[in-house]
Amino acid sequence: MSNFSNTIKQVKAASKVLGLKEATIKKLTTPKRILQKKISVKLDNGQTQKFEAYRVQFNDARGPFKGGIRFHPKANIDEVKTLALLMAIKCAVVNIPMGGSKGGVTFDPKKYSQTEIERLSREWVRAFRKYLGPKQDVPAPDVYTTPQIMSWMMDEYSKLVGKRTPAMITGKPLADGGSEGRDTATGQGGFYILREATRKLGLRPKGATAVVQGFGNAGYHVAELLHEAGYKLIAVSDSQGGILNATGLDPKKVMDVKEKQKSVQKVAGVKKITNEQLLTTPCDILVLAALENQINKNNVGKVKAKIILELANGGIDTTVDEDLHKKNILVLPDVLANAGGVTVSYFEWYQNIHNLHWTRKEVFVKLEKIMVDSFNQVWALMKKHNITSRRAAFVLGIERIVKAMMK
Repeated sequence: MSNFSNTIKQVKAASKVLGLKEATIKKLTTPKRILQKKISVKLDNGQTQKFEAYRVQFNDARGPFKGGIRFHPKANIDEVKTLALLMAIKCAVVNIPMGGSKGGVTFDPKKYSQTEIERLSREWVRAFRKYLGPKQDVPAPDVYTTPQIMSWMMDEYSKLVGKRTPAMITGKPLADGGSEGRDTATGQGGFYILREATRKLGLRPKGATAVVQGFGNAGYHVAELLHEAGYKLIAVSDSQGGILNATGLDPKKVMDVKEKQKSVQKVAGVKKITNEQLLTTPCDILVLAALENQINKNNVGKVKAKIILELANGGIDTTVDEDLHKKNILVLPDVLANAGGVTVSYFEWYQNIHNLHWTRKEVFVKLEKIMVDSFNQVWALMKKHNITSRRAAFVLGIERIVKAMMK
Protein backbone atom coordinates (compact mmCIF):
# COMPACT_ATOMS: atom_id res chain seq x y z
CA MET A 1 0.00 0.00 0.00
CA SER A 2 1.35 3.44 -0.87
CA ASN A 3 2.01 5.98 1.88
CA PHE A 4 -0.80 8.11 0.53
CA SER A 5 -3.47 5.40 0.64
CA ASN A 6 -2.27 4.44 4.14
CA THR A 7 -2.70 8.06 5.30
CA ILE A 8 -6.15 8.26 3.68
CA LYS A 9 -7.07 5.15 5.70
CA GLN A 10 -6.08 6.96 8.89
CA VAL A 11 -8.07 10.06 7.90
CA LYS A 12 -11.15 7.93 7.21
CA ALA A 13 -10.85 6.13 10.57
CA ALA A 14 -10.62 9.46 12.42
CA SER A 15 -13.48 10.89 10.32
CA LYS A 16 -15.64 7.94 11.43
CA VAL A 17 -15.10 8.94 15.08
CA LEU A 18 -16.32 12.43 14.14
CA GLY A 19 -19.26 11.08 12.11
CA LEU A 20 -18.24 13.01 8.99
CA LYS A 21 -20.16 12.70 5.72
CA GLU A 22 -18.58 11.03 2.69
CA ALA A 23 -18.52 14.33 0.73
CA THR A 24 -16.54 16.03 3.55
CA ILE A 25 -14.04 13.15 3.70
CA LYS A 26 -13.58 13.36 -0.08
CA LYS A 27 -12.84 17.08 0.20
CA LEU A 28 -10.44 16.48 3.09
CA THR A 29 -8.47 13.88 1.17
CA THR A 30 -8.24 15.69 -2.17
CA PRO A 31 -5.34 18.12 -2.69
CA LYS A 32 -6.36 21.63 -3.69
CA ARG A 33 -3.52 21.84 -6.19
CA ILE A 34 -0.79 19.56 -7.55
CA LEU A 35 2.01 21.41 -9.28
CA GLN A 36 4.61 19.49 -11.26
CA LYS A 37 7.24 20.97 -13.57
CA LYS A 38 10.51 20.04 -15.19
CA ILE A 39 13.10 22.65 -14.27
CA SER A 40 16.30 23.22 -16.28
CA VAL A 41 19.55 23.95 -14.51
CA LYS A 42 22.81 25.02 -16.12
CA LEU A 43 25.62 22.90 -14.71
CA ASP A 44 29.17 24.08 -14.03
CA ASN A 45 30.38 22.26 -17.17
CA GLY A 46 28.04 24.39 -19.31
CA GLN A 47 25.53 21.61 -19.98
CA THR A 48 21.87 21.87 -19.00
CA GLN A 49 20.06 19.22 -16.99
CA LYS A 50 16.33 18.84 -16.32
CA PHE A 51 14.89 17.86 -12.92
CA GLU A 52 11.37 16.90 -11.83
CA ALA A 53 10.05 19.50 -9.37
CA TYR A 54 6.88 19.38 -7.26
CA ARG A 55 4.65 21.42 -4.97
CA VAL A 56 1.47 19.89 -3.58
CA GLN A 57 -0.86 22.37 -1.88
CA PHE A 58 -3.28 20.23 0.07
CA ASN A 59 -5.50 22.36 2.28
CA ASP A 60 -5.48 26.06 3.20
CA ALA A 61 -8.80 26.29 5.08
CA ARG A 62 -6.98 27.36 8.27
CA GLY A 63 -4.35 29.68 6.74
CA PRO A 64 -1.56 29.84 4.13
CA PHE A 65 -0.18 26.51 2.92
CA LYS A 66 2.92 25.50 4.92
CA GLY A 67 5.44 22.77 4.27
CA GLY A 68 9.01 21.84 3.51
CA ILE A 69 10.91 21.31 0.27
CA ARG A 70 13.05 18.20 -0.05
CA PHE A 71 15.91 17.61 -2.48
CA HIS A 72 16.14 13.83 -2.70
CA PRO A 73 16.90 11.32 -5.48
CA LYS A 74 13.79 9.32 -4.50
CA ALA A 75 11.39 12.27 -4.06
CA ASN A 76 8.14 11.45 -5.86
CA ILE A 77 4.61 12.76 -6.13
CA ASP A 78 3.04 10.10 -3.86
CA GLU A 79 5.43 10.93 -1.03
CA VAL A 80 5.04 14.71 -1.47
CA LYS A 81 1.23 14.40 -1.56
CA THR A 82 1.21 12.29 1.63
CA LEU A 83 3.46 14.73 3.50
CA ALA A 84 1.35 17.71 2.37
CA LEU A 85 -1.80 16.12 3.83
CA LEU A 86 0.01 15.21 7.06
CA MET A 87 1.31 18.79 7.27
CA ALA A 88 -2.24 20.19 7.15
CA ILE A 89 -3.21 17.82 9.98
CA LYS A 90 -0.05 18.59 11.99
CA CYS A 91 -0.64 22.37 11.86
CA ALA A 92 -4.24 21.81 12.99
CA VAL A 93 -3.21 19.46 15.84
CA VAL A 94 -1.06 22.22 17.38
CA ASN A 95 -3.65 24.83 16.38
CA ILE A 96 -1.40 27.14 14.37
CA PRO A 97 -3.25 29.08 11.63
CA MET A 98 -1.64 27.45 8.64
CA GLY A 99 -2.52 24.76 6.10
CA GLY A 100 -0.48 21.96 4.56
CA SER A 101 1.77 21.71 1.51
CA LYS A 102 5.01 19.99 0.55
CA GLY A 103 7.56 20.40 -2.20
CA GLY A 104 10.41 18.53 -3.67
CA VAL A 105 12.90 17.98 -6.46
CA THR A 106 14.04 14.53 -7.61
CA PHE A 107 17.70 15.44 -7.17
CA ASP A 108 20.74 14.23 -5.23
CA PRO A 109 22.51 17.32 -3.85
CA LYS A 110 25.54 15.21 -2.86
CA LYS A 111 26.43 14.89 -6.57
CA TYR A 112 26.35 18.64 -7.36
CA SER A 113 28.35 21.76 -6.46
CA GLN A 114 27.07 24.58 -4.26
CA THR A 115 26.64 26.84 -7.30
CA GLU A 116 24.56 24.16 -9.06
CA ILE A 117 22.41 23.68 -5.93
CA GLU A 118 21.92 27.46 -5.77
CA ARG A 119 20.80 27.59 -9.42
CA LEU A 120 18.36 24.73 -8.83
CA SER A 121 16.96 26.45 -5.70
CA ARG A 122 16.36 29.68 -7.58
CA GLU A 123 14.80 27.81 -10.52
CA TRP A 124 12.38 26.07 -8.14
CA VAL A 125 11.16 29.48 -6.94
CA ARG A 126 10.83 30.77 -10.51
CA ALA A 127 8.82 27.67 -11.49
CA PHE A 128 6.27 28.04 -8.67
CA ARG A 129 6.50 31.77 -7.92
CA LYS A 130 2.84 32.42 -8.83
CA TYR A 131 1.70 30.05 -6.07
CA LEU A 132 4.11 31.17 -3.33
CA GLY A 133 4.06 34.09 -0.91
CA PRO A 134 3.51 35.03 2.76
CA LYS A 135 -0.27 34.84 2.42
CA GLN A 136 -0.36 31.94 -0.07
CA ASP A 137 2.23 29.26 0.58
CA VAL A 138 5.25 29.42 2.91
CA PRO A 139 7.94 26.75 2.27
CA ALA A 140 10.62 25.57 4.72
CA PRO A 141 13.65 23.24 4.80
CA ASP A 142 13.19 19.47 4.67
CA VAL A 143 15.40 16.51 3.70
CA TYR A 144 18.74 17.78 2.26
CA THR A 145 17.65 21.42 2.17
CA THR A 146 19.32 23.97 4.44
CA PRO A 147 18.96 27.52 5.84
CA GLN A 148 21.31 28.65 3.04
CA ILE A 149 18.96 27.20 0.40
CA MET A 150 16.03 29.01 2.07
CA SER A 151 18.08 32.22 1.90
CA TRP A 152 18.67 31.81 -1.86
CA MET A 153 14.97 31.10 -2.40
CA MET A 154 13.94 34.16 -0.39
CA ASP A 155 16.40 36.30 -2.35
CA GLU A 156 15.06 34.99 -5.68
CA TYR A 157 11.43 35.56 -4.70
CA SER A 158 12.25 39.07 -3.43
CA LYS A 159 13.89 39.90 -6.79
CA LEU A 160 10.86 38.58 -8.70
CA VAL A 161 8.32 40.61 -6.69
CA GLY A 162 10.53 43.69 -6.43
CA LYS A 163 10.78 43.90 -2.61
CA ARG A 164 12.49 42.05 0.22
CA THR A 165 9.98 39.45 1.44
CA PRO A 166 11.42 37.39 4.33
CA ALA A 167 7.97 36.03 5.33
CA MET A 168 7.68 34.03 2.08
CA ILE A 169 9.82 31.21 3.53
CA THR A 170 10.97 29.93 6.94
CA GLY A 171 14.03 28.10 8.26
CA LYS A 172 16.27 30.96 7.11
CA PRO A 173 19.56 31.93 8.79
CA LEU A 174 19.12 34.42 11.66
CA ALA A 175 20.73 37.18 9.58
CA ASP A 176 17.96 36.81 6.97
CA GLY A 177 15.07 36.91 9.43
CA GLY A 178 15.24 33.36 10.81
CA SER A 179 13.85 32.61 14.26
CA GLU A 180 15.86 31.96 17.40
CA GLY A 181 15.43 28.34 18.53
CA ARG A 182 14.54 26.96 15.09
CA ASP A 183 17.65 24.74 15.08
CA THR A 184 16.48 22.72 18.12
CA ALA A 185 12.70 23.29 17.95
CA THR A 186 11.76 19.75 16.89
CA GLY A 187 13.62 18.11 19.77
CA GLN A 188 12.49 20.78 22.23
CA GLY A 189 8.81 20.41 21.28
CA GLY A 190 9.10 16.62 21.49
CA PHE A 191 10.61 16.88 24.98
CA TYR A 192 7.74 19.09 26.23
CA ILE A 193 5.10 16.52 25.29
CA LEU A 194 7.26 13.64 26.54
CA ARG A 195 7.50 15.37 29.91
CA GLU A 196 3.68 15.70 30.04
CA ALA A 197 3.25 12.04 29.09
CA THR A 198 5.61 10.85 31.86
CA ARG A 199 3.58 12.88 34.37
CA LYS A 200 0.34 11.24 33.18
CA LEU A 201 1.92 7.79 33.61
CA GLY A 202 3.52 8.69 36.96
CA LEU A 203 7.01 8.08 35.59
CA ARG A 204 9.68 9.94 37.56
CA PRO A 205 12.99 10.86 35.88
CA LYS A 206 15.08 9.33 38.68
CA GLY A 207 15.68 5.72 37.77
CA ALA A 208 13.75 5.92 34.47
CA THR A 209 15.63 4.77 31.36
CA ALA A 210 15.68 6.21 27.84
CA VAL A 211 16.85 4.93 24.45
CA VAL A 212 17.30 7.18 21.39
CA GLN A 213 17.41 5.89 17.81
CA GLY A 214 18.97 8.50 15.51
CA PHE A 215 21.66 10.84 16.78
CA GLY A 216 21.16 13.76 14.41
CA ASN A 217 19.91 17.20 15.41
CA ALA A 218 16.52 16.21 16.90
CA GLY A 219 17.64 12.92 18.49
CA TYR A 220 20.73 14.45 20.07
CA HIS A 221 18.79 17.42 21.43
CA VAL A 222 16.15 15.20 23.07
CA ALA A 223 18.89 12.96 24.48
CA GLU A 224 20.53 16.02 26.03
CA LEU A 225 17.24 17.27 27.53
CA LEU A 226 16.41 13.82 28.96
CA HIS A 227 19.91 13.56 30.45
CA GLU A 228 19.60 17.03 32.01
CA ALA A 229 16.15 16.15 33.43
CA GLY A 230 17.66 13.15 35.26
CA TYR A 231 16.71 10.24 32.97
CA LYS A 232 19.30 7.52 32.46
CA LEU A 233 20.22 7.38 28.76
CA ILE A 234 21.19 3.71 28.27
CA ALA A 235 21.40 3.37 24.48
CA VAL A 236 21.74 5.53 21.35
CA SER A 237 22.35 4.81 17.68
CA ASP A 238 23.13 6.36 14.31
CA SER A 239 23.09 4.89 10.79
CA GLN A 240 26.21 2.77 11.57
CA GLY A 241 24.66 1.05 14.60
CA GLY A 242 24.17 1.61 18.30
CA ILE A 243 25.78 1.47 21.73
CA LEU A 244 24.43 0.28 25.08
CA ASN A 245 25.60 1.09 28.58
CA ALA A 246 23.35 0.05 31.50
CA THR A 247 25.03 2.58 33.81
CA GLY A 248 24.18 5.48 31.48
CA LEU A 249 25.66 7.57 28.67
CA ASP A 250 26.50 11.27 28.56
CA PRO A 251 25.07 12.56 25.23
CA LYS A 252 27.64 15.39 24.98
CA LYS A 253 30.56 12.93 25.27
CA VAL A 254 28.91 10.59 22.74
CA MET A 255 28.44 13.50 20.30
CA ASP A 256 32.10 14.53 20.69
CA VAL A 257 33.16 11.05 19.57
CA LYS A 258 30.59 10.94 16.75
CA GLU A 259 31.75 14.30 15.36
CA LYS A 260 35.41 13.27 15.42
CA GLN A 261 35.06 9.63 14.32
CA LYS A 262 31.76 9.69 12.37
CA SER A 263 29.93 7.10 14.48
CA VAL A 264 28.61 6.64 18.02
CA GLN A 265 29.99 3.08 17.83
CA LYS A 266 33.51 4.50 18.31
CA VAL A 267 32.68 5.33 21.96
CA ALA A 268 34.97 3.27 24.26
CA GLY A 269 33.83 1.01 27.10
CA VAL A 270 30.29 0.34 25.85
CA LYS A 271 28.50 -2.62 24.25
CA LYS A 272 27.97 -2.34 20.48
CA ILE A 273 24.45 -3.22 19.31
CA THR A 274 22.50 -3.11 16.04
CA ASN A 275 19.65 -0.69 15.41
CA GLU A 276 17.28 -3.68 15.57
CA GLN A 277 18.57 -4.61 19.04
CA LEU A 278 18.24 -1.01 20.16
CA LEU A 279 14.52 -0.94 19.27
CA THR A 280 13.80 -3.96 21.48
CA THR A 281 15.95 -2.86 24.45
CA PRO A 282 13.85 -2.82 27.67
CA CYS A 283 13.39 0.87 28.63
CA ASP A 284 10.83 3.41 29.84
CA ILE A 285 11.19 5.81 26.91
CA LEU A 286 12.07 4.99 23.30
CA VAL A 287 12.72 7.95 21.00
CA LEU A 288 12.50 7.31 17.24
CA ALA A 289 14.50 10.03 15.48
CA ALA A 290 15.81 8.14 12.43
CA LEU A 291 14.02 6.61 9.45
CA GLU A 292 10.43 5.57 8.75
CA ASN A 293 8.84 2.17 9.56
CA GLN A 294 11.35 1.27 12.27
CA ILE A 295 8.67 -0.40 14.38
CA ASN A 296 6.69 -2.75 12.20
CA LYS A 297 4.88 -6.09 12.23
CA ASN A 298 8.22 -7.97 12.42
CA ASN A 299 9.42 -6.41 15.68
CA VAL A 300 6.35 -4.90 17.39
CA GLY A 301 5.99 -7.97 19.64
CA LYS A 302 9.51 -7.43 21.01
CA VAL A 303 9.20 -3.71 21.84
CA LYS A 304 9.60 -3.22 25.61
CA ALA A 305 9.19 0.54 26.11
CA LYS A 306 6.44 2.29 28.10
CA ILE A 307 6.41 5.43 25.92
CA ILE A 308 7.49 5.87 22.29
CA LEU A 309 8.23 9.39 21.08
CA GLU A 310 7.89 9.34 17.27
CA LEU A 311 10.13 12.29 16.40
CA ALA A 312 10.82 10.94 12.90
CA ASN A 313 8.02 11.19 10.34
CA GLY A 314 6.51 7.71 10.02
CA GLY A 315 8.90 6.08 12.53
CA ILE A 316 6.15 3.56 13.27
CA ASP A 317 4.33 1.57 10.60
CA THR A 318 0.79 2.73 11.43
CA THR A 319 -0.64 -0.77 10.90
CA VAL A 320 0.91 -1.73 14.29
CA ASP A 321 -0.60 1.18 16.27
CA GLU A 322 -3.35 -1.08 17.64
CA ASP A 323 -0.77 -3.68 18.75
CA LEU A 324 1.15 -1.05 20.70
CA HIS A 325 -2.11 0.28 22.18
CA LYS A 326 -3.08 -3.23 23.36
CA LYS A 327 0.35 -3.60 24.98
CA ASN A 328 -0.29 -0.35 26.91
CA ILE A 329 2.63 1.34 25.17
CA LEU A 330 1.85 5.04 24.84
CA VAL A 331 2.79 6.34 21.39
CA LEU A 332 3.37 10.07 21.03
CA PRO A 333 2.67 10.20 17.26
CA ASP A 334 4.69 12.19 14.72
CA VAL A 335 1.85 14.63 13.88
CA LEU A 336 2.14 15.82 17.49
CA ALA A 337 5.65 14.73 18.55
CA ASN A 338 7.63 16.60 15.88
CA ALA A 339 5.29 19.59 15.48
CA GLY A 340 7.73 21.81 17.41
CA GLY A 341 9.54 22.41 14.11
CA VAL A 342 6.52 23.74 12.21
CA THR A 343 5.36 25.70 15.27
CA VAL A 344 8.64 27.64 15.41
CA SER A 345 8.45 28.02 11.60
CA TYR A 346 5.07 29.67 12.16
CA PHE A 347 6.70 31.92 14.81
CA GLU A 348 9.34 32.90 12.23
CA TRP A 349 6.67 33.79 9.65
CA TYR A 350 4.76 35.80 12.29
CA GLN A 351 7.91 37.69 13.38
CA ASN A 352 8.74 38.51 9.74
CA ILE A 353 5.19 39.75 9.01
CA HIS A 354 5.17 41.97 12.12
CA ASN A 355 8.85 42.96 11.96
CA LEU A 356 9.59 41.43 15.38
CA HIS A 357 12.48 39.46 16.85
CA TRP A 358 11.81 37.19 19.84
CA THR A 359 14.60 35.83 22.04
CA ARG A 360 15.21 32.08 22.26
CA LYS A 361 13.62 32.12 25.72
CA GLU A 362 10.48 33.87 24.41
CA VAL A 363 10.23 31.35 21.55
CA PHE A 364 10.46 28.36 23.89
CA VAL A 365 7.95 29.77 26.40
CA LYS A 366 5.43 30.13 23.54
CA LEU A 367 6.35 26.70 22.14
CA GLU A 368 5.95 24.99 25.51
CA LYS A 369 2.41 26.30 25.97
CA ILE A 370 1.34 25.15 22.50
CA MET A 371 2.88 21.66 22.85
CA VAL A 372 1.50 21.08 26.37
CA ASP A 373 -2.02 22.25 25.44
CA SER A 374 -2.00 20.08 22.29
CA PHE A 375 -0.82 17.01 24.19
CA ASN A 376 -3.58 17.43 26.79
CA GLN A 377 -6.24 17.78 24.07
CA VAL A 378 -5.01 14.61 22.33
CA TRP A 379 -4.89 12.76 25.68
CA ALA A 380 -8.47 13.78 26.50
CA LEU A 381 -9.76 12.53 23.10
CA MET A 382 -7.81 9.29 23.46
CA LYS A 383 -9.45 8.59 26.82
CA LYS A 384 -12.91 9.78 25.75
CA HIS A 385 -13.13 7.54 22.66
CA ASN A 386 -10.75 4.77 23.85
CA ILE A 387 -8.70 5.09 20.66
CA THR A 388 -4.98 5.12 19.86
CA SER A 389 -3.10 8.37 20.43
CA ARG A 390 -2.49 8.73 16.67
CA ARG A 391 -6.18 8.44 15.92
CA ALA A 392 -6.91 10.96 18.69
CA ALA A 393 -4.41 13.42 17.14
CA PHE A 394 -6.02 12.94 13.71
CA VAL A 395 -9.49 13.47 15.23
CA LEU A 396 -8.30 16.74 16.83
CA GLY A 397 -6.64 18.03 13.63
CA ILE A 398 -9.40 16.96 11.25
CA GLU A 399 -12.13 18.47 13.41
CA ARG A 400 -10.35 21.83 13.28
CA ILE A 401 -9.81 21.66 9.51
CA VAL A 402 -13.45 20.72 8.86
CA LYS A 403 -14.68 23.60 11.06
CA ALA A 404 -12.57 26.02 8.98
CA MET A 405 -13.77 24.45 5.71
CA MET A 406 -17.40 25.01 6.76
CA LYS A 407 -16.90 28.76 7.23
